[in-house]
Amino acid sequence: MLREGFDVGLMFVVGLVFLVTAVAALIMAATARADAYRAADKQSKNFWLVILGITVVVNLVVPVLFLQIAGLVASIVFLVDVRPALRQVSGGGGGRRGGSSSDGPYGPYNGGR
Repeated sequence: MLREGFDVGLMFVVGLVFLVTAVAALIMAATARADAYRAADKQSKNFWLVILGITVVVNLVVPVLFLQIAGLVASIVFLVDVRPALRQVSGGGGGRRGGSSSDGPYGPYNGGR
């Protein structure tokens, strides 16, 4: 009896993690510019919106573990491959928050002057 409750709770948590990952990837895909996908040489914005949208629907409506895992793989591919490439071509990557190319970690470098 205790194990059945644990299994149900574990599947709920796993399903929730799958759903949150898919929703986060879908939101990130929707907020990126369409031309950034072409500039980064990735699939189109509509492609990723459809794939990630299907993933969200599968997680909500048809919680079949095999389909959820396939959707998780698609979400992870978007998050670790496509999103960084989009940020790089959009100028949002690199960890810099403005400034010039001669700025160091403690402020602008003036060449010892």
